[in-house]
Amino acid sequence: MSQEESVPSVQNTAQENASAPAERQRWLELRERGWRSPLAWFANGLLLFLLVGGLAIELLPFGLVNQHNVLIHTLLGLVFLVPGVVYVVKHVRGWWDFPFTHVKFTGWAAGGALGVCLVSGLVVTAQSAFGTAMSDAWRLVHALSTWATIAFLAPHLWTIVARELRRRGEPQAAGLLFAMRAHARGLLLPLAGGIGATALLCVLVPGPTFVNAFPKEYDQKPYAGASPFSPSLAMTASGGAFDARSLSGSASCGTANCHEEIYDEWKPSAHRYSALDVAFQKIQSVMAAQNGPDSTRYCAGCHDPISLFSGTKFIGVEDLTSLAGYQEGVSCLACHSIQKTDVKGNASYVIAQPRRYAFELAEGPAARFVADFMLRSYPEQHVATFSHTMFKTPEFCAACHKQFIDEEVNKVGWVQLQNQYDNWKGSRWNHPGDPQKTLECRECHMPLADSRDPAAGDSADFNRRASDAKHRSHRFLGGNQFIPVAQDLPGGKQQAELTEKWLRGEIAVPEIASRWREGPAIPIEIDAPKSVAPGEKIPLKIHILNNKVGHDFPTGPLDIIQAWIEIEVKDANGVVVFETGKRDERHTIETGTFMFKAEPVDRYGNLIDRHNLWEMVGVRFKRSLFPGAADVASFEFPCPGSGPAVPVQPETTHVFEATKAGELFVEAKLNYRKVDQYLMRFAFGEDTPLTSPVTMVSRTEARIRVASAETKPTDEKGEGAPRGGDR
Repeated sequence: MSQEESVPSVQNTAQENASAPAERQRWLELRERGWRSPLAWFANGLLLFLLVGGLAIELLPFGLVNQHNVLIHTLLGLVFLVPGVVYVVKHVRGWWDFPFTHVKFTGWAAGGALGVCLVSGLVVTAQSAFGTAMSDAWRLVHALSTWATIAFLAPHLWTIVARELRRRGEPQAAGLLFAMRAHARGLLLPLAGGIGATALLCVLVPGPTFVNAFPKEYDQKPYAGASPFSPSLAMTASGGAFDARSLSGSASCGTANCHEEIYDEWKPSAHRYSALDVAFQKIQSVMAAQNGPDSTRYCAGCHDPISLFSGTKFIGVEDLTSLAGYQEGVSCLACHSIQKTDVKGNASYVIAQPRRYAFELAEGPAARFVADFMLRSYPEQHVATFSHTMFKTPEFCAACHKQFIDEEVNKVGWVQLQNQYDNWKGSRWNHPGDPQKTLECRECHMPLADSRDPAAGDSADFNRRASDAKHRSHRFLGGNQFIPVAQDLPGGKQQAELTEKWLRGEIAVPEIASRWREGPAIPIEIDAPKSVAPGEKIPLKIHILNNKVGHDFPTGPLDIIQAWIEIEVKDANGVVVFETGKRDERHTIETGTFMFKAEPVDRYGNLIDRHNLWEMVGVRFKRSLFPGAADVASFEFPCPGSGPAVPVQPETTHVFEATKAGELFVEAKLNYRKVDQYLMRFAFGEDTPLTSPVTMVSRTEARIRVASAETKPTDEKGEGAPRGGDR
């Protein structure tokens, strides 16, 4: 705003001559006192800094100076409130009865715009300090009102100053011009103070300094012609190391009151525990002992990226894992800093070191408050760094969710391992160019959740809106119901329960209901005769269908994952007459069970049974279900009273004597566990009582009538219709 007494000076000469001399003298004295007023130059000096600083925030690129400018702009904006409001009130009261001209109009308009600017500034400050995010609407109002204030204030002041300069030869103008020059000098004090405070903050808080260097002991070229992170395909944008701090600190995403919901979902997720997973740590230690610590970089690109890029995969580091890497696995920043991916797999991505805010890594509650305030009040760099449409694509997931072994690792040649991406790409769930039919990774594994998160809403999805108040869940539900509970992770029990429901297909995803199959994820159906006679061989078939899984079932490291058919047949007295797929007291599944898994072998034909994939050259057995595919488990056993069983698969059945008439009750289950018991004993010791929990993915029942010896059985099938996975 202009000085209180400056407005009348722009009245035209005819008006002033028409006024009484006493009245004219009063306006002249009021003008001069206004230019000399300390309140005027202090308020206007602060306003000048705020306007210049606001333009800098809007127009200049992200950097240290602009970050500190935001802080000083906010602080001095609060300081301006009292003197600024007092000044405007006095200004309006002093010139209320002055004739209305274009100069008075621009003054009123500037005052109104300034009022909107102050109110919107208070709102965005409060939102940034105590809310989850600054409102885009309020920020726009604040920016537009700043421009409006400048647009009206500039002609208001220029007209006044220009008129007084034209009168500088008049006797009464000398004192007024002197006061104007003094006022201009006074403006420089608050302006210089704001600029000086910003410069001082830049010196005192220069921002995080990262040591991007490999340790001296780190072998940067363990493989000829390869990258320093080989045999992983992961690469930094710089080609060198990253300070571990630059990719860690996921907790701040939750404690900043911005992404608290997402952070709580991530804490018990497989992405979070990818490095601290006890099975991973055990296998990594064996790999390092056999092949050298640098070989573990093969695993680290996906399981332990912070440790990989900070160069802690060498012999001098305990557990070959940095503290940050161990605690955070695939951290928020590690995943969201990826700039480019390739569908080759084995962590085929390029990651950039994110630019961190000045106070972001500072210690103490005050620094944390300022850092959080800065992220919310000046979010451009944060959003530009960590939010990319690339994250929505299956190709982004493919960088890690596709794996192979090649000569660099097994010393023999290329072998395909788990491959969720190509499974999905070739399945019925993928309809290129038609999002209304296609189901992608994030739509299933990151279903929408009600949200107050700043990242809620997404207009880029064909069936979503920017205002839908939902975010994609970062639980990444899959098939690991073991680690979240075994390692007592925050929220681990709930994560395990949800994982079991997910495996059974019990979690509804409303936004894809029209494209996703209903019912169990993997339903099973019993095919058996309706009636049999004692002594007759009973054929029993279990049909298994991959109903709604977007890739093979099971998927992942099939050398350690197990899914199998368990059958129990009882007579009317409850006596078991046939069973298969049982576990013994040491939690081992009996030999010969119908099982979905893989049996990889090394170059000598030995079984790979400790997840020692670095020795793998092929597989001797693999069974899994492609999306939409079905399989049949066939069994045969004699009706009770007939003698020994005649199994389809040797050593899979146990037969007991029972009554020769009545009914047989058949119960079939499809079970799943993440880690087989052999590997559990390898990791935790031969006498460990620990076992991976078993999830019953599907269950069904049937009845077979046992006719008397005199009655000839029919050829009809038994009551083996699926019962919707009843449990």
